[in-house]
Amino acid sequence: MMDVGILLILVSLLRIATIPSCLSDPSDESCLTHLSKSLQDPSKKLEDWTQNNFATPCKDSTTNLKGVTCNNGRIFRLSLNNLSLKGTISPFLSNCTNLQTLDLSSNSLTGPIPPDLQSLLNLAVLNLSSNQLEGEIPPQLTSCAYLNIIDLHNNQLTGTIPQQLGLLYRLSAFDVSNNRLSGPIPASLVNRTGTLIRFNSTSFLGNKDLYGYPLPPLKSKGLSVLAIVGIGLGSGLASLVISFSGVCIWLKVSERKMALEDGKVSHHMPDY
Repeated sequence: MMDVGILLILVSLLRIATIPSCLSDPSDESCLTHLSKSLQDPSKKLEDWTQNNFATPCKDSTTNLKGVTCNNGRIFRLSLNNLSLKGTISPFLSNCTNLQTLDLSSNSLTGPIPPDLQSLLNLAVLNLSSNQLEGEIPPQLTSCAYLNIIDLHNNQLTGTIPQQLGLLYRLSAFDVSNNRLSGPIPASLVNRTGTLIRFNSTSFLGNKDLYGYPLPPLKSKGLSVLAIVGIGLGSGLASLVISFSGVCIWLKVSERKMALEDGKVSHHMPDY
């Protein structure tokens, strides 16, 4: 008769064998579901993005979803760049907690960058460039301590650059050029010490109200001292010329009147 202990072990192994090799991750499923609802796909390039496929997005550590890459049964890369997508960035992207790369560049996305992205603690690459994103750069991105690349160029972002971003010690690429940013460039991004990467002017160009090193000095919108003096001298000279001309005209008119008066007197004088 088979030993009871051996029988229990065999039953346990049988149960393990019948468990699916990859269960649906509710966080990843929610992440994709909400993202698909926030995006518009006029070119129909995400036709495989259906709720049925979201149920097991990383089955057997692989996926058929366009732009999705899996690792160990979790989504770790979303690359939906250059797909003519419209819409907004869903804050529920924060549910893809194992995400390391988020690339939504070269689309026509609008709206803000969700501060909720701070929950992506493993995020190393954030590329949202060449869209129509608005609002401010969330300072909460500092919570993503592994961020290596932040590329936000060619958008319509406003406000100041958060000082906190300079605290990201892994940051090696940073580009916010061609936006509508204003205020001073944080010294924490350009005066970094040690082995930390310092970012040059190409990271900041194209923001007309952004100023400070390493950008060239802003051109003064007011008049220079020399221009003001020149205008003053010019005005004084013009006034002098006008006054002199007026005096000359008055003298000529007076002289003419006097000549006429003399003529009248001579006409009435008797001849001797």
